[in-house]
Amino acid sequence: MKSYIVLGLNCIGHDTSAVIGVDGNVVAACEQERFDLNKHSRNFPIDAINECLKISNLKINDIDEIALSAVNIDIIKNFYLKQAISSNIRIGFMLNDLDRIKKLYFLEDYIRKTLGYKKKINSYKHHLCHLSSAYYASGFNESLIFSNDGLGEIETGMLGTGNNGRINIVQKGPDYPNSLGLIYSAITHYLGWKHHSDEGIVMGLAPFGDPYSKQKKKTYIDLFRDIIVKKNFYNFEINKKWISYHQQRNTWVSKYFVEIFGEPRKPYSRILKKHKNIAAALQLRLEEVVLEILKEAKIKYKLKKLCIAGGVGLNCSLNGKIEESKLFDEIFVQPASGDAGAALGAVYLAFANQNNNYLKVKQRINHYLGSRYENATIKKYLIKKKIKHISSKNVYKDAAKLLKSGKILAWFQGASEFGPRALGNRSILSKPYPIKSKNFLNKKVKFREAFRPFAPAVLEEKAHIYFKINQKSPHMLIASKIKKNVKKKIPAVVHVDETARIQTVSENTNSKFYKLLKSFFEITGCPVLLNTSFNIKGQPIVNSYQQAIETFYRTKIDILILDDIILLK
Repeated sequence: MKSYIVLGLNCIGHDTSAVIGVDGNVVAACEQERFDLNKHSRNFPIDAINECLKISNLKINDIDEIALSAVNIDIIKNFYLKQAISSNIRIGFMLNDLDRIKKLYFLEDYIRKTLGYKKKINSYKHHLCHLSSAYYASGFNESLIFSNDGLGEIETGMLGTGNNGRINIVQKGPDYPNSLGLIYSAITHYLGWKHHSDEGIVMGLAPFGDPYSKQKKKTYIDLFRDIIVKKNFYNFEINKKWISYHQQRNTWVSKYFVEIFGEPRKPYSRILKKHKNIAAALQLRLEEVVLEILKEAKIKYKLKKLCIAGGVGLNCSLNGKIEESKLFDEIFVQPASGDAGAALGAVYLAFANQNNNYLKVKQRINHYLGSRYENATIKKYLIKKKIKHISSKNVYKDAAKLLKSGKILAWFQGASEFGPRALGNRSILSKPYPIKSKNFLNKKVKFREAFRPFAPAVLEEKAHIYFKINQKSPHMLIASKIKKNVKKKIPAVVHVDETARIQTVSENTNSKFYKLLKSFFEITGCPVLLNTSFNIKGQPIVNSYQQAIETFYRTKIDILILDDIILLK
């Protein structure tokens, strides 16, 4: 029987991407930012598409269906037309976005012309794509499925249940502008960082603040309880007196917000105590609202497992609070939870709609789905460019010895990860001690804020010794409390609130990275390495070996290992 092949696209908005699946199995997934080097790229993902076709050894005419991760006509109707009818201000908003509306309306024609594609194109609801991306990869036959982000067609989230390979939408989330993702973006912008990009920085800043200190006679958290107002089940409102993003693009917070909290922080200026308090109150309020929703959902649907996707799913501190609450026996967070991963969900939905026999729920742990290069190709390039290198007979032992000696090592292996976390194929590594290694990495390698934490990669079988976590965490998306006396052993990967964003590594998930961790453990007695993405601030994770070499020479990284090839400075 002929295979059924689907190309999933996220091609409107940020984090554009492409994914190819064959008979229910995903074989390639790439993000456009890795090629055009625009972090959270909004460009049509032509490079990502071509790379996925190359990886899959396919041509565009082999594709049976293109699956889009949003219903564009619904965006036009609900986000633009309906809101313009009810608000004069939104008429101006719509007129300013006419070019975008045209792009949405003619998107299918654009895709056909650009790709030379003549077969079917189907569109799937954005948040249903998020639900699908998590559920079908989780291995949970029955589970609650939860999505929150900035905005889909008009909904800003969705709650579903999964049972025996079928998803049932039980609650559509609140409509725009009531959005946990957008309010987090608004505060990120107010605090002097990039919206839809630097929300993780605000999450990292939050533990330094005090949400219970006062600002104009009210505590910060009480103010944020007025900003994000919980209503009934899976229904919350963003109090419009605090925001302006629904009236005019790129304004974000209202004059009233500025009256209460002061002028927005300018980028790169000093971070004040009030900025830390705002971040702390925002993060706490997010956690309060989400945990309340999930408690109610657990009572109503009585499901023991939880799948998470959507951009808010990248908030590992929130995920840690969900895991710590013991509401669910296990949670699964899709590693590309942001909009890039919606293309993955569109592929799964296409298979489920085509023939449910194509798609069974199973644990899909392989998210190393991007660009990959032959060892011989890399060596040929190094010889051509006259770059000195040596080949290792046992790269794991050699790398472990270098790490033990205090070297900072860039580790470039196999296929690139799909999603924003480096999971051992495009990573910068060091030993997790002493504490000063964290400061050096932030300042001299990553060129980023000193307060930002690093993640521990740990041998899966040793995680329980170091961390208070009751499950696997292979995708570095759950922050867990550390155990007693652990901080002095691995201080460079413990945040100020004594949590760590854990990546549990097994031979099954990433055999090469596991062997490296095992070798390091054998010579040091420590099963943990500091793992951070192989990039510098403001740039995407490196994709190609050429980018890896360029970044290596631009930073204070000591060693670059490409497959089994070692480059020294």
